Amino acid sequence: MKNILVINSGSSSLKFQLIQMPSEKVMASGMVERIGLEGAKAHYKTDDSSTTKELEIPDHAVALKTVTDLLMDEKRGVIETPDDINAIGHRVVHGGNTFSKTIVIDEEVKKAVKNLFSLAPLHNPPNLKGIEVAEKLFPKAKQVAVFDTAFHSTIPQRAAQYAIPTSFYEEDHIQVYGFHGTSHKYVTGQAQEYLKKDKLKIVSIHLGNGCSVTAVKDGKSIDHSLGFAPVNGLIMGTRSGDIDQSVIFYMIGHLGYTPQEVSDILHHKSGMYGLTGYSDLRDIEEQADKGNKHCQLALEMNAYRIKKYIGAYATIMNGLDAVVFTAGIGENSNVIRKLVCDNMDYLGIELDNTKNSLRSKEIRQVSTDASRVRVLVIPTNEELEIAKQVEALVSENKER
Repeated sequence: MKNILVINSGSSSLKFQLIQMPSEKVMASGMVERIGLEGAKAHYKTDDSSTTKELEIPDHAVALKTVTDLLMDEKRGVIETPDDINAIGHRVVHGGNTFSKTIVIDEEVKKAVKNLFSLAPLHNPPNLKGIEVAEKLFPKAKQVAVFDTAFHSTIPQRAAQYAIPTSFYEEDHIQVYGFHGTSHKYVTGQAQEYLKKDKLKIVSIHLGNGCSVTAVKDGKSIDHSLGFAPVNGLIMGTRSGDIDQSVIFYMIGHLGYTPQEVSDILHHKSGMYGLTGYSDLRDIEEQADKGNKHCQLALEMNAYRIKKYIGAYATIMNGLDAVVFTAGIGENSNVIRKLVCDNMDYLGIELDNTKNSLRSKEIRQVSTDASRVRVLVIPTNEELEIAKQVEALVSENKER
């Protein structure tokens, strides 16, 4: 049995799970939030207890030390010493062209992650900080990086390259990288197991505050809605998704906005928030039920955009076996699933409204028995996917 600590280090938060492999038992989980800010809190949960502490947590070093202390706590702890951790899996958002698979971390890997800061300025710096702190606190554990972009490294050049001068692709590495890869990899793998078939054409739809859709053929990503950065594609909580780039030039040249102001609008003031004034889909659905026209239209626009991607990806795969909904909205919003799947019988999609209205934390089929395309709701588990990849890599290295 191996104890694998999974760390997701953000700019002001640090999420963690301690997973025992290969049993996949979650021994402890939680997060430290508001790192470096007033009112910082540490949340910690095991099978038989949960606790929240308000602490002074000035930086990530103190945050991870807090997690370590909780894991070894006399009453609620699940390990005795840091040496009980065999490996640590670090979620790293951007691997660029440098990393196409999970890798054991060394000085060269850390240097490469640092060189990619410009591609993911909000994510890669805290990801690296989490690695550096973990190396000091868990000196005997294998440190492993799992990249969000790695799953999308199989996207062919015809889909990954933009139609701008080739030098931007070859010299500046401007291309489709894709995101949410760990989630898409996990749920499509679960779909293969559920349907007892490896060779499948799947459209995987990750709907949270950030949203993306991936064409997955025979277990490999071949196209993806997010590209060079996580702002295009589907309509998201505060991000615009696809937009005519001429609008950006018009906003700058004729409306007087600076490039930074336009970027802020597209990232933080657009999407469902820009359309309705709400970023939480639950609020939007509630307001739509009360007759709010802006909210009703926003839901229709959201579903319409998803439909377009399903159709496009069914075309490039020359068929479709399953549509998978995952993440917070995908798993919980029967409204969005219905809006997306209605009037899709041409593609062989028929939703069972009774099944769709039910809630469950298990994998479930919400399409009718007669539907040619299976519509599945699969809860994502990025932490478990990271633990699986870490265990596989560590075991492989040990056998060599």
